[in-house]
Amino acid sequence: MPGVLVLAATPIGRVGDASPRLAEELATADLIAAEDTRRLRRLCRDLGVEPSGRITSYFDGNEAARTPGLIQELRGGARVLLVTDAGMPSVSDPGYRLVAAAVAEGLAVTSVPGPSAVLTALAVSGLPVDRFCFEGFLPRKAGERTRRLAALADEPRTMVFFEAPHRTESALAALAESFGPERHGAVCRELTKIHEEVRRGTLAELVEWAAGGVRGEVTLVVAGASAGPVLGADPDDLRAAVTALEAQGADRKQAIAEVARRAVLPKRQVYDAVHRPADGGADE
Repeated sequence: MPGVLVLAATPIGRVGDASPRLAEELATADLIAAEDTRRLRRLCRDLGVEPSGRITSYFDGNEAARTPGLIQELRGGARVLLVTDAGMPSVSDPGYRLVAAAVAEGLAVTSVPGPSAVLTALAVSGLPVDRFCFEGFLPRKAGERTRRLAALADEPRTMVFFEAPHRTESALAALAESFGPERHGAVCRELTKIHEEVRRGTLAELVEWAAGGVRGEVTLVVAGASAGPVLGADPDDLRAAVTALEAQGADRKQAIAEVARRAVLPKRQVYDAVHRPADGGADE
């Protein structure tokens, strides 16, 4: 019988976020393909796990050469576990090539779900989460980066990017230039770790903050083009936003729903702000 390829999410920060299934797969897999074998052994030690299968490296530099051998192992019935340094394999990490090859062969592919920097950053950003897209790392070369951002300038969904700490300031500056300095965003740094930090504000404010230097793993979240300004919970602001949308032709129900989405608030809270005057009196 053919084997199965298991993509396993590993902690993005705290080892305590590892799932019991991850520990079980690490202990029982016939073969573990790891982005960094030293990190894998450290993770196993921290989890109190002793792998019973073989361990091999599988990273950007050797995945093309190693993929055929791993496919052969799967054909022979092996349970192959793929892990990267943090998060889910193949999401801006090695793995896609192996998954695509396994799918092409009709081999089984499954996963051990778990930590994700993309979803964690999105959830804590305070930006709309109903629709989003993941854009990975921006190009390093300025010209290529400018072209990529120009193509995203009208993207209505919230966008999530990965970025290196030493390039965070320049990436934010490029985002501000392409999307406008008043577009809102969040810099999520060292997620789930001891020094976790989430900075929220306009892109101009975030550029100014990043000028002081950024350290650690970084995930950027940027509001979409149609998301409008990020609102707080102040009733006056909510009423004004609803009124502005009504003036543009939206009916009240639509306007309330849109403002609730922008403010990341329940629709009932926006409804109350609109229908209850600031002095608490009855509706007219």
